[in-house]
Order: sequence, then structure tokens, then C-alpha cells
Amino acid sequence: MDNFRSTYKEETEELLADLESALLELSEDKENMELVSRIFRAMHTIKGSGAMFGFDEIVAFTHDVETVLDLVRDKIIPVNKNLVDLTLAACDQIRQMIEKKPEDNETDNVSEITRSFKKLIPDKNVSDEKTETADNDDLESISEPKTYRIRFRPGPDIFQYGTRPILLLEEIRQMGDCRIIGHTHAIPDLKKLNPESCYIHWNIILTTSKDIDTITDVFVFVEDMSQLNIEIIEESDLLNDDGEYKKVGDILIDRGDITPDDLRDALNSQKRIGEMLVEYQRLDPDIIESALAEQNHMRNLVKKRKDIVSASSIRVASEKLDLLVDLVGEMVTVQASLTQKALNMDDPELLTIAEDVERLTAELRDNTISIRMLPVGTTFAKFKRLVYDLSQELGKEVVLTTRGGETELDKTVIERLNDPMVHIIRNSIGHGIELPDVRKSLGKPAKGNIHLCAEHSGANVLIKISDDGAGLDLDAIRKQAVKNKIIKPDTNISENELYSLIFLPGFSTASSIDEVSGRGVGMDVVKQGIENLRGSIDISSRQGTGTTITLKLPLTLAIIDGLMVELDKTCYVIPLAAVEECLELTSNIVVNGHGRNIASVRGEIVPYIYLRELFKLESTPPETEQIVIVRLNNNRVGFVVENIIGEHQTVIKTLGKIYKNAKVFSGSTILADGTVAVILDPYKLVEIAESEELLERNQYVSWLSY
Repeated sequence: MDNFRSTYKEETEELLADLESALLELSEDKENMELVSRIFRAMHTIKGSGAMFGFDEIVAFTHDVETVLDLVRDKIIPVNKNLVDLTLAACDQIRQMIEKKPEDNETDNVSEITRSFKKLIPDKNVSDEKTETADNDDLESISEPKTYRIRFRPGPDIFQYGTRPILLLEEIRQMGDCRIIGHTHAIPDLKKLNPESCYIHWNIILTTSKDIDTITDVFVFVEDMSQLNIEIIEESDLLNDDGEYKKVGDILIDRGDITPDDLRDALNSQKRIGEMLVEYQRLDPDIIESALAEQNHMRNLVKKRKDIVSASSIRVASEKLDLLVDLVGEMVTVQASLTQKALNMDDPELLTIAEDVERLTAELRDNTISIRMLPVGTTFAKFKRLVYDLSQELGKEVVLTTRGGETELDKTVIERLNDPMVHIIRNSIGHGIELPDVRKSLGKPAKGNIHLCAEHSGANVLIKISDDGAGLDLDAIRKQAVKNKIIKPDTNISENELYSLIFLPGFSTASSIDEVSGRGVGMDVVKQGIENLRGSIDISSRQGTGTTITLKLPLTLAIIDGLMVELDKTCYVIPLAAVEECLELTSNIVVNGHGRNIASVRGEIVPYIYLRELFKLESTPPETEQIVIVRLNNNRVGFVVENIIGEHQTVIKTLGKIYKNAKVFSGSTILADGTVAVILDPYKLVEIAESEELLERNQYVSWLSY
């Protein structure tokens, strides 16, 4: 049962996210009744599913909320800010109730929210009066009752998933005039009966003013494990003047009184309409044949579409996907070993097999990774609530707009992207967006804008967070950096380098500490979070106009393309996405550096780091070494290695606890010959090199002073 409750929690969380998104849209478009219906359906589904899985408190709580939303849908209660805020509070309360432990006994919020909702319900007389007025003024706007035929055939193992069909039938019964017919003929003899299997199915005739979506929502959690067919069998526009809507044979089949074969045998005993028309010389046979071809084509088309729709998606636990990716990673490693073995043996037949395996493995890898990809729009939607709440709290008017929500990212990247983006958005609203009066005085619209954009950029995805606020104050950043003794007053430093200072721990230009910002922690979290994702951050800002922070993220963290290099007979992998070019470390470069580790690359000065020195390797370096130049946060830096072996499809493995302090390694991978290569973290390499250089410089100054 825990699995089913866990499934309910996941489903409810998705419904709440969709509900909140619709609410925030409704706050901007209060007359949009489609949004109201969407909100109502989500709340109704949460209630109905909660009843199935034993969340009785949620059922009782959402029932009162649903009552108000139903009146909103009937235009008896208007949409206003109070309603939106109250429904958002209800969403928060539902989340708490889902996570609530049996020993928890907090009912104050529930009672308060429930009372607030009940206050929105007009006095019964007033409600009746309004309803009557609405009936008189606009009879067309009220839904006409329809009669539905519902054929519900649960799967035989539905009981094993903890589902109780009787609860669904009771909910259907409460929707209107209902007749439920249970079919029990499939129940076997007692000796063959499995008490955990379901042998019963139901035909339901329901007359109600509810729409088909509302009825379908009742079965939303059993739809995948059942045969469900809901169709309208009576409404005003389906009836002809004689009140007939179907042929007798169709009704008999629908009711189960005869089978299609019985009807077909009966019809075959008489001539078909085409044969009679030809016999009466009203049509040529080829015209009849053409009509039959059209009919068959459309029937096949409809069938194919139904098959596609019924199998369009499936819900799979994320743990199973993780396991699948691990297995694919193992397959990639084995395939590399096979290819290497085939090359060593130089056997044409084995080489052909190895190439086929390589091709299939690549397809399997790409398809598996694509399964883990999720649209980033789901994450964007969550921030609408953050922007709404924070702008209310700070007395600002801020709207969130998005673009590129369909851009896909690995699910792990999306999960770990949440915290960095929360801090960036909070800073944008807290520091960037001005108060409405200030914005008006500056000639800006009173309502500020936070814009989220996602787009592909090669093997990466760019997430841009833009605001139209005050922009970064370079003078304030410089003064704070001098005050914190990070730079000297006369230090010549570029704009990008000044911007990068805001990511330092404890660095803040805020004059006071409040609940949103001021401690200099948030942007440090952003930097750590993005670097842990092997991403990078870029800032562009214009004072008075706004700031854009661009996060460059890899598409996936499971398998990456790497550049394999060699150092002291050991292989290392550098993420290929960061590599820009490679060049030989010639004697001219060393001489022209005048003792400093810098290289002039087409007129640009690029510092480089000897990995041999950084790793304290004592072996003799070769005569010729290579520089691998990477780009990190708009800066280029080189790493000196002995050899460049080439590109390598890198299946990332986590390092053991023994390497927990080795910050320069972000993971490991298994090579074709079974040996292990570690994956270098370029950011950490630069950090450690800088700190060691600073330490040496201070020691040198101390030695001079001595």
C-alpha cells in the first residue's frame, strides 16, 4: 500500500504544480473560465484519488475548496486576489497533509483555511437567488444534462494495487441519476477462483450535467490498468425529430444482448446497400468500390490513432531509469573493450561484429539518455509561485515570463538546478527589481519582469535569468571588494572579474540583512551548485536597465564526451564541452613567457598550468608537451599534459570515499582495457593552482621581509 500512497503523492504533487500555475495565470486573466475549469478538475482529481488511497482528511478539506471552485465555475463567486491567495494556501496545506505523519495533529491551518473558504460562499438565499437569476438571464450558459454510457472493466490484478472500484462507482453515483449494472458471469468456480483477482465489470448509465472530463477524472488512477469507455448516448442535438439516435442493432450490441457476429450474420442474410443500388442500376460498381475503399481507409486511420493515443506514454519509476542508464554505461564499456580487442586481433569478421555492436550501443545510449530528458518548463512553472509570493512580501509588482520551456535536460540536472535558480530569482527580485514608485519615477512600468529562457547551445543548454531592474552597481562591488581586502583600491580589474566577486562566500553589497538577502550566501550556493553540475555562469548587466545571468549546463550527467590525455603513463579525462583547442608547448612559448606560465595564442594571452607540478609528480617530463585550452566563465586557461590521446565516450562513475578530499576529480570512468581514468574538474584545478600560487607569493614576501 505504501507504493500506492507514494504514487498518489507523486501524482498529487504534479497536479498541485499544474493547479498553482493555472492559479497564477488566472490572477492575470480573471475572466478565463478555461483556467477555472482546469483548476477545478485538478482539485477534484486530488479529492477523488485521495479517497481511493485513504487520505480522508485531504478529501474532507478539498471538498470545501471544491465547493467554492464549483461556484466560481458557475460565475456565482468572482475571481479576485483573495480567492487566488486562499487557493494557493490550500495547495500548501494539501502538501503538508500529504507529508503529515500519523502523530502530527495540526488542524489550525485546516480550520482557518476552511472557514475562509466558507466565508466566500454566498448566503444560501442569495446563492439561490443568483442561480435563479442566472437561469432566467442566460439559460444557454447552463450545461444541459447528458446521458453517458460508461463501460468500466478493471484489470484482473487491480485489487493487488490496493484499488477499490466500489469507491469509484460511489463517486459516479453521486454525480446524478445513475444506474450501475454489474456483470458477474466471468466469475469462475470456487476452486478456480483467485480471491485477489477481479472478474467483474460494470456498465453504468449516468445522466448528469458534468462534462466527460470530470467523469474521466474519477478513473484517472486506474485508467492504465483498466478498459474504460465513456460515451454520450443522449443529448439534445443527437436526437432527430423522431427521438431516435441509433439503430436497433447498435443498441443491442452496446447493451450486450447480441454480439457483432449475430448482427453480421443477420445482415448478411440480406443484400447490402451497394448490391441493391447496382442491381437497381442507380450506381456503377466502381463507384461503390471507391466508397468502400474510402470507408476502410478512414476506419484504419481512426484505429491507428486510437492505438497511438492509448500507448503514448507510460509512467516509470526514476530508479528504474537510473538502473537502465547504469546498464547502458556498462554496455558502452564492454563495447569499447570489444572494439579494442578486435583492433588488436585484426580479424575482419570480428571487426565487423564490433562495428555493429558499436552502432547498436550508440543508438541504445542515445535513446536511453533521451528517456531521461525532461522539459525544463516544468521547473520554470514552479518559480511562478516563488515570484508571486516574494513580490507580495516585498511590496513589489513582478511578473514571470518564460520561453523555451520545451527545451529538454537530464532529469538529474533539472532536479539539482532548482536551488541555484531559486537564489538567483530571489536576488533579482530583492536586489534588482525596484519598488513600483521608484520604477515609475525612472520611466519604467510599475510592474517588473523576470524572464526565464532556455535554449540549446551545442552539447549544452543555456538557462538565462533576466530582470529589468537596477542592474549591478560596479562601484559598490569594487568598494565592497576593497573593504573585504579582496582587491586593492588601485587594482585593475575587468567588469567580468568584478561580477564574479558576487559569487564569493560572504560577499554582499546589501546595506542590511533581511529575510531575502544580505548575508552573501545565496550566490555562493549558485556557484557551487552550477559547478557541481559541470556548468558555468556568465553575467551581463547594465546599470539602470537590468541583469542577465546565463547558466551553461551539460545535457546529461550520465555519459559525456571527454578528451583523454596522458600524464606520467596515467590517463585522465577532461570534459570535451569545455575544451576549445589544443596546441604544442613549444620552446618559443616558454621563452616568450619570461618565466611566467603564459602563452600567446593568436594575440590572446592564455595562462597555463602544469598538471605535473600540481599533482606533485616526480618523473622526468618528456621533451614535448601539449597544452589543452579550456574556457571557464569567459576566461581561457590551459592545462599542460604529456600526450593527447583523443576523444573518449565517458561513462561517469562516482569515486569512492577514499577520494572524497580529492576536489580536482569529479568522477571516474573505466577504459577499454579495464583500467580506470579519473575525470578532471577544470574549475577546481584552477582554484587550487591559484591558491598555491598565492601561498608561494606570500611565503616569498615573508622571506623578503625576514
